[in-house]
Amino acid sequence: MSSIETAASPEVGRTAYWTGWVLSGLLIAFLLFDAGLKLLQLDVVNETMTQLGWPVEYSRMLGVITLICVVLYAYPRTAVLGAILMTAYLGGAMATHVRVGSPLFSHVLFSVYLGLFLWGGLYLRDPRVRALIPWRAV
Repeated sequence: MSSIETAASPEVGRTAYWTGWVLSGLLIAFLLFDAGLKLLQLDVVNETMTQLGWPVEYSRMLGVITLICVVLYAYPRTAVLGAILMTAYLGGAMATHVRVGSPLFSHVLFSVYLGLFLWGGLYLRDPRVRALIPWRAV
């Protein structure tokens, strides 16, 4: 990191850094589990895909996309790219649930909850994100 980037980037405290990794770790574990279910094409995945109006054959592709996004997010150098791609993926999931009339708080907004973990964890552990989104008292 150059001296300019270091001077412009807010410091990340030890507690914030590890809290960010805990949030990110929980999200990564959940999304790896989700990708695994889709890659294995278990019956529960096939039933859900059908209920949501998606062809069952798409589940493997969605599992691969999830896995790629998670790997990018977990690696610090590509974490921001992974977060951006995963945010887009979660937006598609939200749109699907809106389209089929799923319950708001348990299904439609679940992508928002995951997004809060995604960006909150990254914000707490990455000074580049803190510099990009500065929270300041007015």
